[in-house]
Parts: sequence; C-alpha cells; structure tokens
Amino acid sequence: MVEIDVTCHLEAFRRFLISSTCRSFIPESYLRDEEVFPEKEMDPGSIYIEAADKVTLKKIRDITFINAREILGIIYTSKSGNSKLKWRQMRGPVGRITGEASGNSLVNMSMARIISPQDVEEIMSRAGQGAPEGEGGEDQPTQQAGTVEVRADQGSMEPESPDEGPNEGMGDMGSP
Repeated sequence: MVEIDVTCHLEAFRRFLISSTCRSFIPESYLRDEEVFPEKEMDPGSIYIEAADKVTLKKIRDITFINAREILGIIYTSKSGNSKLKWRQMRGPVGRITGEASGNSLVNMSMARIISPQDVEEIMSRAGQGAPEGEGGEDQPTQQAGTVEVRADQGSMEPESPDEGPNEGMGDMGSP
C-alpha cells in the first residue's frame, strides 16, 4: 500500500467510488447525476458521505444510493481493508484525498482521472512492484511506499477518447 495525499475534484472522487464499488450495477440515471453517491454501512468495506443535505434514493445489493449536496467529506474503506481513503472539502468542489491505497485502488484512481496511468506505474515501481493486473476489482496487498503527491484533474463523467490525454490538473491548493 502507498500513502496518498492528492488534491482532487469531488466528481473525480465520486467516479472512483463508483468504479471501486458499484460500476456493474449502478443505474444509468444515477451514474450521470453528479449529486448521487454510493454509501455503504456494513463491513467488509464502507463508504460514509458527510453532507449538509442527503436523501436516500434506493438500496441495491449492499450499496445505498443517496442524493447529497454540500459534501464536506467522504470516508472510504475497501472490502479487503487494504485501502482507507478520506476526501475532505477544501474549497467548493475541490478537496484533498489522504490515506492508504492498494494497487487496485491506484488503478481505480487512474480510471477516475485522479492520477494518471503514468503516476500508477511510477508509484508501483517505487514500491518495488509492477503495475497491478487487470482493472477494478478488489484490492490486493502491496508493499509500503512513500507519500504520493500528484495533480488531479477536474474531468467530466464522459470517458476520454483515445486521442485525448488527461485534463490539466488543478495543482496543489494548500492544506485544508
């Protein structure tokens, strides 16, 4: 696992949560709605959304979909317990992700355009490992490495076309 300290747009972290937990069964209308978030109370794994206003929409499998506004923070723990991440609001929809991430969480962060695929490869090589096999799925144990500080993007929910690179980052906006 590696320590993460990344500035990130809320929508990118929402994409990460969906990729990590419910991408295969989230209703299309929820996927496209930037105010709908997955929440999960039971172990193994959990997601807690701290918001000024939240309303339960529907429970599917072990995920409760909520409509949330004015998100202050999100706490995510993977099913395996290998990833423990917190997103805390800094300014508007921009926040900071801190915590520990496994190789598969790094891949999901890349898919959500929080970090680039090159960042994942660099992080894994610094940790003494190759890039994780496959995309998504549950976390695999990895070796401890240093803190990762990368620039995050503001990307949309639309998938990138093969000709596009990741959007330019928002840079480090300081500590909360």
